[in-house]
Amino acid sequence: MKWTLSQLQKYRSKDYPIDEVVNLDEIKEIDPNIREVSPIHITGRADIDSSKVTFHLKIEGHLVLPCSRTLVDVNYPIDVETTETFLLKGLDYETEEEVHQVKGEVIDLEPVLQEILLLEVPIQVFADEGSSEKGAPQSGNDWEVIFEQKKDKIDPRLAGLAKLLDQNDPSSHS
Repeated sequence: MKWTLSQLQKYRSKDYPIDEVVNLDEIKEIDPNIREVSPIHITGRADIDSSKVTFHLKIEGHLVLPCSRTLVDVNYPIDVETTETFLLKGLDYETEEEVHQVKGEVIDLEPVLQEILLLEVPIQVFADEGSSEKGAPQSGNDWEVIFEQKKDKIDPRLAGLAKLLDQNDPSSHS
């Protein structure tokens, strides 16, 4: 997804529609936890003026990541909306959003898209219960993975207070 500045300037003060499918397999080399990257569908528009180009993008696709518990493949959906601004001149641009400086005569969105996808990778991802048989074992010789159910326990030192509150609660008397 590269454009020269002269290509984009033809659409100055008009919407430039974007609807492309890109291959971003290079992020697998950056983050080895990413096993596969689907073709990423990029839609949106670019607003072009004399000093900047602003891309309003929707990024859709999925990544295949390892389950944190069993190491089986998990399809992790990507659905992100972002606004990226590229400054055409070396102006100081005061804004809350992050801006990118254009180096040379070409705007290349791929490094920005790669960064966005890498930021979307969660710390942990878990497979559905049914697919865990194919992954790492859940039990072995004298061990097994257990899942604790958290129970609401009342501190015994406060149990008397709970009884007192139940006695004073008019809604508890029928």
